[in-house]
Parts: sequence; C-alpha cells; structure tokens
Amino acid sequence: MRMSLMDRSMYYKGLMLLIRKDREIHDEERRIMMVIGKALSFDAKFCENAIKEILTNKHVIDTPPCFSNPAIARCFIKDGLKIALVDNETHKTELAWLKAVADENGLDGGWYEASVETASRQEGIESEDDLEVKHLEWE
Repeated sequence: MRMSLMDRSMYYKGLMLLIRKDREIHDEERRIMMVIGKALSFDAKFCENAIKEILTNKHVIDTPPCFSNPAIARCFIKDGLKIALVDNETHKTELAWLKAVADENGLDGGWYEASVETASRQEGIESEDDLEVKHLEWE
C-alpha cells in the first residue's frame, strides 16, 4: 500500500490524538510513537517535540482522519488498537475515537468490532514488525 505525505501526516497525527485520550503518555506509547515516526520518515526531533507537546497543545484539532484509501484506515485502526492496549487498559474514549475514525472512513462496523476483539486477545506489541505501518510504503 502506497501512502501520500498527507496520509502519513494524518496517520501520525491521528495516533498522537489517540495517545492523549487518557490524558497521560506512557513510556511505551512514547517509544512506539518514535518507532512509528521513524517508519513514516519523520525527523526524530519533530516526533519528540510532538509527543512532548500533545497534552498541552490547544491548537491541535481533535478530528478523526479521513484517509485517501480505506486500506490505510484499516491499518491505522489496527495500529491504534495496539497502542491503546499498550498500557493494559482499554479506555472508552480511545475506543470511541477509533470507532469515529472507522465511521469517517466508511469502514464496516462489524469489521471494527472484530478488530477490537482480536486486539484485546493479543499480547500487545511483541515486535516492531507487529505494527501495520512497518509494512506500508509511501510516495
């Protein structure tokens, strides 16, 4: 799957919005967001600053991303679910936001529910290769 710069930007921003939903950035979330930023070819300093400021930046608009391709949205939601479960807690606000992303991108509600169920049975992120973003390409 090929992603444009706009899709890559929305992917990263969308995951940043997700990790701030519980109003706390855990160390593992921070680490994973650095891995994802690198996978998307974003500068490490940019990613560090974005993570540092996401809880306090009042200029960030909290709208679900609409990707150019539903397949990108599915990858995003799968990665989002993995990140949401990293702290071993499922927050309703995180799941509601990911559901809004699914709706915004026209994804089937049954697919979304099945993805939540699958993610909740998994052991978390055992390897960086478990992230969907690691298997995407960009223009």
